[in-house]
Amino acid sequence: MPVAGLKEICTRLHLAIHHTFHPRPPLSAFIKSFWYYQGERPAHTRERRLPDGSVALIINLHDDLTRIYDPHNPDQFQDYCGSVISGAHSAFTLIDTLSLTSVIGVDFKPGGAWPFLPLPASELHNQVVSLEIIWGQEAHSLRERLLAAATPQRQFSLLEQFLLSRLIGTREAHPAITFATQALHDVSSGQTISSIIEQIGIGQTRFLQVFREAVGLTPKQFYRVLRFQEALRRLEQESPERLSRLAMDCGYYDQAHFIHDFQDFSGLTPRSYQAQRSEYRNHIILPN
Repeated sequence: MPVAGLKEICTRLHLAIHHTFHPRPPLSAFIKSFWYYQGERPAHTRERRLPDGSVALIINLHDDLTRIYDPHNPDQFQDYCGSVISGAHSAFTLIDTLSLTSVIGVDFKPGGAWPFLPLPASELHNQVVSLEIIWGQEAHSLRERLLAAATPQRQFSLLEQFLLSRLIGTREAHPAITFATQALHDVSSGQTISSIIEQIGIGQTRFLQVFREAVGLTPKQFYRVLRFQEALRRLEQESPERLSRLAMDCGYYDQAHFIHDFQDFSGLTPRSYQAQRSEYRNHIILPN
């Protein structure tokens, strides 16, 4: 029987297959999508994964290994088991691509991972952690069940059932967080964090604490990442000659501010990004 609510995108580019699935309530309140990727072993060994402000669950179905390189010293790396959780990042991650030929994952909405976690999301900031540290032996059992599943649709169904069982019912999304993340998403609105706190009506210290625990970033970090993501989206359509206008539209003070912020998050200038970007907006292929 097909999984209800399946929205499948299947593209065959360079023999790659990509499926996405949007879960039903109550998971839809916390999760953007499940996704599945299968493809050939790439010619390149490393990619920069750019920050998007969200937590992600990633399960390698090819190897029981996930390798993350030190972004400042690529000769150094850390190996994790095949199932990991990637916390909300405010910096790019340098990932190994050679073993990631069959992968399934979950992209959480901002603040959406917290109801499934036994710890504040802030403790995962800029961290990649083996899933067994978070969920114990159940993480290993989940990967084994996914490996035994015959189709991506069946794997999505297993993931859905597992996450429903992990949902901590007492941890509903704080209304202040829901309001703030939605307001901050409109990067061109001119709203400030102070004005959002005034609209919410709780103390600044309490708001900052609740926001970091749920989202994993401070409100300022989260806004900067959202602004960067909006710039990435517009760079797909804008010519390099329009960078000054793009900077203003995305809420930067000027083009210099935009370039400085862009380099902080990607390690590249906007023009270099336009020249090197891949078919996936948040992935930059690095030459061997």
